[in-house]
Amino acid sequence: MSDAIVRVSDLTKTYAGGLTALRSVSLDIRQGEILALLGPNGAGKTTLISAICGLVTPSSGTVTIGGHDILRDYRAARSLVGLVPQEINLEPFEKVITTVRFSRGLFGKPQNDDHVERVLRQLSLWDKRDTQTKELSGGMKRRVLIAKALSHEPRVLFLDEPTAGVDVELRRDMWDTVRELKALGVTIILTTHYIEEAEELADRIGIIADGEIKLVEDKRALMHRMGQKRLVIELSEPLDTIPEPLAPHGLRLAEGGHALVYTYDKTAGRTGIRRLMVDLEAQDIALSDVRTEESTLEEIFVDLVRKDAA
Repeated sequence: MSDAIVRVSDLTKTYAGGLTALRSVSLDIRQGEILALLGPNGAGKTTLISAICGLVTPSSGTVTIGGHDILRDYRAARSLVGLVPQEINLEPFEKVITTVRFSRGLFGKPQNDDHVERVLRQLSLWDKRDTQTKELSGGMKRRVLIAKALSHEPRVLFLDEPTAGVDVELRRDMWDTVRELKALGVTIILTTHYIEEAEELADRIGIIADGEIKLVEDKRALMHRMGQKRLVIELSEPLDTIPEPLAPHGLRLAEGGHALVYTYDKTAGRTGIRRLMVDLEAQDIALSDVRTEESTLEEIFVDLVRKDAA
């Protein structure tokens, strides 16, 4: 793939104790995309990010960033990457602007106050530039972490659980920040436990479990391919049980017996809805309303992980 800025090939990581955290992982990350990496606890997400960022040495396999091998050309590869860790670890008595300037200097970049100002303004931190980090809210501290990661002008940004523990309003502010960074051309890899976050932000979804990449697919294509539609039939009178003649339709009772739910494959040529309606009428079941619902990404993810564990 010619537009891949990060290329992971057959990456394996086995720790000294014998635990294999990554098993022959291959993954191409495209320039300018947002890739959401989903997986249960212990799936290998953090190990994969740590390996790409040069914090963990792979047991085998290769990783290149912008064409630079992370082992043979570590400095060049690492300079292209910004990492925002899940844990907030800031020097409490340091000013925001000093913290960001220092991070830039760690990568050997010359002082560039224009760039630092631009980053702080992008993240709504400019007015807080002379504030000690200990005086900031949790959401503002996370913005400082992002500013630190962007201080050396990376082309790839890893966000490890960027909205963990923040309230809904701050989470949505952070989503806006991520979209703005993408608009500036930054490639973003996002790990999250909030699947709605992946559904909202990602161009592609990667699912990892047991140290293996199970799939990487365009979000919309995945939801179309694996999503199911549900027909929710609201009833004029509640049912205690589903009549036996309706059993072939695989219906389930919902809403305290006030609704029937019919699940079908929206890509199939025949949905079976017409036959269902005929059979409902034959059972003298009166309807008050009918609506459709589609599978969420969370339902697809849970289903995939459950199938893999079976």
